[in-house]
Amino acid sequence: MIKVKLLEYTANPERVVAMAARLCYSAAGAEELAEQMSNEQVTKLLQKIVRMGHASTMEHVSFTFGIEGVSRVLTHQLVRHRLASYSQQSQRYVAEHDFEYILPPTIAAQPAAKKRFEMLMAEVHETYDALVAEGIPKEDARYVLANATETKIVVTMNARALMHFFNLRCCNRAQWEIRELAYKMLAEVKKVAPVLFRNAGASCVDSGSCPEGAMTCGHFEDMIRQRVE
Repeated sequence: MIKVKLLEYTANPERVVAMAARLCYSAAGAEELAEQMSNEQVTKLLQKIVRMGHASTMEHVSFTFGIEGVSRVLTHQLVRHRLASYSQQSQRYVAEHDFEYILPPTIAAQPAAKKRFEMLMAEVHETYDALVAEGIPKEDARYVLANATETKIVVTMNARALMHFFNLRCCNRAQWEIRELAYKMLAEVKKVAPVLFRNAGASCVDSGSCPEGAMTCGHFEDMIRQRVE
């Protein structure tokens, strides 16, 4: 099971974004503006920022997540989001003798496929153990490990990068595992910045239109209805 915990984040993230936006059109300094704005003013300004797409102001706040129970398949996709910082559990230094693995639901649903998958994971486990026992360095023994191997990673993104991540990975066409991660991350940031991330999600939820064209999932209206609800 994927575990996501928001480890750290910029203090008062919504006020910081609002202050940055107000600064662009004010002669006053940042500190003065932050003190002058009421909570109601912050909320209204954030709603305007999101509506206008004034996204650069969102880069001033960041969020750090601790992520566990995901596969290397997922992290290979995750690190393609370049405007982020990553620290991943090393297979070079951390022994994988008791590695866990992620079982895709489609394989789990078919007994024969599940049995074949589990047999292969057992063989990988035995081979890895045997190689290390023979003196092969962990950094070389890891070559036999599968993409399904469970891993842990710490991820830091600013709010703008997160918005883009949610646009792509909350989409129904995203791969199932990273889509589940995206929704869990979204739930975490909504706890501390509910106004900023109110309409965050798949591109159709964020913008009100589906960018997939002929590749659409066909559930555009349902996705928009969820946003309204």
